[in-house]
Amino acid sequence: MTQIDNTFIKLRARLRERDIKLWEEPYYLDGVGSIESEMDRLAGDLSGDLGISVSNCRCALTEMQDSALRKLAARKEFTETGLATFNVKCVDSKGGTAQMIEVKCSLGAPGSELQNEVAKKMGLPDPSHVKCISAGRIIDGQRTLAAQGVKNSQQLMVVVGSQVLGQELHERIQRIRADVEVIVDADHRFMQMEDQNGRQIFLPPDENRALLMAMSMYEKGRAAIQREQFDEALLLLLEADELFSQCNSKFLEAVDNYALLNLDIVWCYLCLKNITQLPDAQRRLEVCEKTFRLSYGEHFDRLYSIKGSSCPERALIMRLCLLQGVVFFHQNRRDEAYERLEEAGKALAELKTSDDHISLLVEMGYDESEARLALRSCAGNVDRAIQFIQERREKISEERSNSARVSQLNQELKEGNSNRGWVDPRGVSRLMEMGYERRLVVEALKRTKNNIDRSLDLLQNHSEELRANLPSTLAVDESLLSTLLQLGFQSTSARVALETTDNEFSKAVEFLLKSFASKTELLGVIRTMTKILEEHAPSGSNRTTNNNNNDPSPFANLSDSKLTLIRTALSQAKSEMETYTAFKRFNEDLSENHPDYLDLPLVQEEQILIEYRQLLER
Repeated sequence: MTQIDNTFIKLRARLRERDIKLWEEPYYLDGVGSIESEMDRLAGDLSGDLGISVSNCRCALTEMQDSALRKLAARKEFTETGLATFNVKCVDSKGGTAQMIEVKCSLGAPGSELQNEVAKKMGLPDPSHVKCISAGRIIDGQRTLAAQGVKNSQQLMVVVGSQVLGQELHERIQRIRADVEVIVDADHRFMQMEDQNGRQIFLPPDENRALLMAMSMYEKGRAAIQREQFDEALLLLLEADELFSQCNSKFLEAVDNYALLNLDIVWCYLCLKNITQLPDAQRRLEVCEKTFRLSYGEHFDRLYSIKGSSCPERALIMRLCLLQGVVFFHQNRRDEAYERLEEAGKALAELKTSDDHISLLVEMGYDESEARLALRSCAGNVDRAIQFIQERREKISEERSNSARVSQLNQELKEGNSNRGWVDPRGVSRLMEMGYERRLVVEALKRTKNNIDRSLDLLQNHSEELRANLPSTLAVDESLLSTLLQLGFQSTSARVALETTDNEFSKAVEFLLKSFASKTELLGVIRTMTKILEEHAPSGSNRTTNNNNNDPSPFANLSDSKLTLIRTALSQAKSEMETYTAFKRFNEDLSENHPDYLDLPLVQEEQILIEYRQLLER
């Protein structure tokens, strides 16, 4: 934000107040052009009123008049030809403006045509790498611009980077999306939802998948923010926003995640110095404030009464106030901007932590983020901060331990009941703790749609009926069991897998592969399967490995049908290995500190606060 921008904001508001139209008489005449004497007189009149030099005021008025005339010409062209004009701001990762370009495209055309026009203007080889943003949404290349709410003369934001970096950015986001889909579909083995205390959250499968996808993309977006790669962060956050829109709205209103996503999107707008998305920024901040007040109380009093006024959550409230102040400033609502910035400044001063105290805790073996959050929670007291960290670690460890058993039960239920109704594993765990048999408990919960009280009534008063309706289990196919044992799976696990999947070999292999605790175990099975298939290769080149040994291979003389099963199993195992690789990529830049979303160093916030306070004072 510069003093020039401040001048434009003041002038635009004053012209609107006086109903002055620079594109009409006496300031402009068709066939003549701009009336210089009237423009000079207006500049002299407004400069003293607004505290702006006459020369700066005159330059700004000229630019505003030219902009208004261009809009009128674009409106006329749109009426006559249907061709819309867009002012496109292209930004780089650090918020510098690469360039402003004007692009023309029909609103009836697909988004891909707009991408093509932008790519032509910027000399980019691949239009698919161009990401156009309109009103807080990435424009879909397959749908028409009109269907996506795009309008003539609208200002758009485009994230491209340089030719090389643009391609890298596009490919990176595509890879992240693909990795997230693979990991989320891995049945909770790599990723699961927890509350801030480490307690696992269970939802019906479809809803669980949608929310995990959204939150995973959000996590990668926040990681990009921490690296100050704001262009990448914004694209990831907007994708997460689209995924959140597919989730149950009641659930979104009950948690902070969606509010924080909106807050972070506006933060990216600011860091990219992009006020073209100002209306969207205001909408998102309103969503964030509403959720915060529902969670923390009307004046955040519920939060402060529980955790104190120096709690880490106050950093989020401070950032909200700061961003609201910035938005108000750009709307020329200066009194409201001043009020919000003062509120943000007071909170920031109280949230500051001593660098020496943080260094001390880091030297003691604590993570910097963990140390900063603890100090904020304990008003800077080092001894209390140490106690806070230890108590929090113990609480999270306890919750995760309690959730582990329930999580395993959830996996077993999913494997054994893939085609039937979802059963809440916490309900199963609770009823089993009362002494009821698991199969009966599952049947009761399915009948009552996970209603604990009604399920308990069925177990107490109608257990025989429940038992009579239990599905029958098939005897284990010994031939399939033998094949699984040859592949290196343990006897007990293999038998359970076949029982659980009704002797469906492919599902049994999937069950066993997903039960491995490490990548090493999976690699061992892959080697065994590969060795078997190599020994039975058609060329015979690998059949000689045991010719000098009197002991026959344990894999000799396998039937073609078994070899087909092994090939299928190997394909499944390699797919599972790809999941491990995807998770490693996904996790490489994520913080291990659970509440890291609360860890705002507040350095950038302080700089922005100083900048906008100075602009208000001028």
